[in-house]
Amino acid sequence: MAKIKMKTNRSAAKRFKVTGKGKVMHFKAGKSHLLRKKNRKRKRHLKKPTILSAANLSAVKRLIPYKF
Repeated sequence: MAKIKMKTNRSAAKRFKVTGKGKVMHFKAGKSHLLRKKNRKRKRHLKKPTILSAANLSAVKRLIPYKF
């Protein structure tokens, strides 16, 4: 009898990328609208991907099980 395969959450697979060392990268929220009131430095920092916090790592690992 074959082992049951888990389904990958497709929306999570598009939002998160796993680095070579196993860290999870994601883009920050808040860069789509209402940009007039945000200063230049804040918008520039929102562009860059960041490493996911350890608190959310276990939840993301369940969503994209075959990326690890």
